[in-house]
Amino acid sequence: MCPTVAAPGGQANVKVEILAESDSSWDGAKLPSYPTEAAQISVVKFTIPPHSKLKWHKHPSMNAGYMISGEILVTAEDGQTIVVKAGDGLIETVNTWHYGRNDSDLPAEIVVVYSGVKDRPLAIIRDVQ
Repeated sequence: MCPTVAAPGGQANVKVEILAESDSSWDGAKLPSYPTEAAQISVVKFTIPPHSKLKWHKHPSMNAGYMISGEILVTAEDGQTIVVKAGDGLIETVNTWHYGRNDSDLPAEIVVVYSGVKDRPLAIIRDVQ
């Protein structure tokens, strides 16, 4: 559980809660340095249907997500897994093949913020699944 921190300027009744904060991704790998190319921030909402599996993919840029509803199981190529539930923050892997799976009867919704590079894809899909 991440600590609650003070709101900027001491604003009353404002609660600020860090959902995820680390220099490593969920699998323990250290995050890379920020790129020197032109930056581009993307905020993306994914809705993963019940009983579905995403394709193997990797992200060339750092990203972090917040699970709005539902639950997914994320599996990395080396077999490491993490279950991400509603209300969880997640610091994603960078350049590591992985996939997500929704085994439940309900859709899973996650908002992901990518700290990317202009004209670089947010994800690369593996040819062989």
